[in-house]
Amino acid sequence: MQHALNPSKIRAAAHRAMALAALHANSSLATRLTRYNAHMAKARALESAGGAQ
Repeated sequence: MQHALNPSKIRAAAHRAMALAALHANSSLATRLTRYNAHMAKARALESAGGAQ
């Protein structure tokens, strides 16, 4: 049986990547943390909305 990637999992992975990129950006610490937390919140929401498979 093949396991197809769920679109919400793909978007969650993309948000995790953007969160890590936000940490390495050339911005103030407050800005980096705000962007990181926003992307991680979206990633967590997408993963929980995707349902356990």
